[in-house]
Parts: sequence; C-alpha cells; structure tokens
Amino acid sequence: MKSTFEQKSTLPVSATEVWRRVTTPDGINDELLPWLRMTIPLDLRGKAINQLPTGRCLGRSWFLALGVFPVDFDDITLAEVGPGYRFKETSRMLGIRMWVHERTVRDIGGGSEVHDQLTFELRRPGAWIPGWQHLTTGILKFLFRHRHARLARWAATSVR
Repeated sequence: MKSTFEQKSTLPVSATEVWRRVTTPDGINDELLPWLRMTIPLDLRGKAINQLPTGRCLGRSWFLALGVFPVDFDDITLAEVGPGYRFKETSRMLGIRMWVHERTVRDIGGGSEVHDQLTFELRRPGAWIPGWQHLTTGILKFLFRHRHARLARWAATSVR
C-alpha cells in the first residue's frame, strides 16, 4: 500500500539561495538534525546536484539516529533534476521498498516556496503489521515538518 503526503513552506530568501542550501550534504543534514544524520557516499562528496548522473544508484547513505545509531539506509537514486529548481529521488531503503521524494523550490513574492511531495511503500514484514503504515507515515510527516522548520530557521538567520 502506497502513502503520499506533501509539505510546503514559504521562506524569506530567493529560490536560488534555498536551492544552493538544500542540495548540499551540509544543508540536508542541517534539516535532519538533531534527529537524524545522513552519511554521504564518497562518490557524491564535493559535487553539486547538477554534476550527478540520473537514473542509477549513486551509492548507499546511512541514516544515523541522533547522529550516531544506524537505523536505515538509502540507496540513493536521483531520477530527475529540473526543470528549474527541482529534483526527484527514487530510492530503496531497508524498511521502505519504494521511496519517491520530489522537491521543488520556486520564487514567489518576497521569497520562495519549498514544496516536498513524498510517496512510499513499506517492505514486508512491516507492510503486514497492522498500523505500521500509519505509524511510518506519522513519523515521516513529523520529520518533514521538522525539516521545513529547520529550513525556515536557516532562512531567517540568512536574512539578518
């Protein structure tokens, strides 16, 4: 069973500034902290998103709870980049069979809008456990609200 949800935020900085931030390992990890940290595969370090190939696995990244404890991995596959400030990631994880994360950043009056859409499907046995899909959806919604709150905090300090 697939689940989908969206998260949007308006930030007081340009789409260009936001894009530069959200497509870097430091920016991604800042969004996730303190709950999670992602490791970065060696082949991806120091590269901009537009320098990465699409349509194939780019490497394995580990999710570390509280920055220390491995809780899942992400076999990162960048499916699309663009048009504009947009990416679509389609990956596999330990507990999630199908993960599609699409992020767009666009200029709006006085700043920018960040829009995330996430669709996922659990692997077995999690998919068979009553309530597990609902719990996972709740955790992911919390995490994406947290990511957007961290982005808003970063943007507010960037404006000063």
